[in-house]
Amino acid sequence: MTDANKQLVNQFWHALYARDFDTVASFFGPTSTYTDVATPPEDLAVGPDQVVARLKLGIAQLERYDHTEVLMVAEDNVVVTEHIENWTWSTGEEISFPFTSIHVIEDGQIARWTDYWDLSTLLNAAPAWWIESIASGYL
Repeated sequence: MTDANKQLVNQFWHALYARDFDTVASFFGPTSTYTDVATPPEDLAVGPDQVVARLKLGIAQLERYDHTEVLMVAEDNVVVTEHIENWTWSTGEEISFPFTSIHVIEDGQIARWTDYWDLSTLLNAAPAWWIESIASGYL
């Protein structure tokens, strides 16, 4: 089970960094959740449409978006990935952005995805126009 869950998360990462949002949506069910710990607790995306909308808000405007996996571990239905996301905006700003991502897998789908990262790292690197654009939210 843990190997299958790691494979599922690897497939998810491949789709995400390709920005293949239709495939990304297929990894989530109607009650699946996604949140960033750096954002307010009530800022929770539920279901594939909200998950994709939230992702698009942050990454659709990036010129370059990829990641380097540092470590992936799995136990039972939980997969933990430590990774570095590399973001480049069209105006030239760049960030190598450390993340730890937790995925809880149920019935072959991601039931819960929680990302842990540092807000000040992002705000110190991001251009003001991008921060303004995401402040409007994804709904």
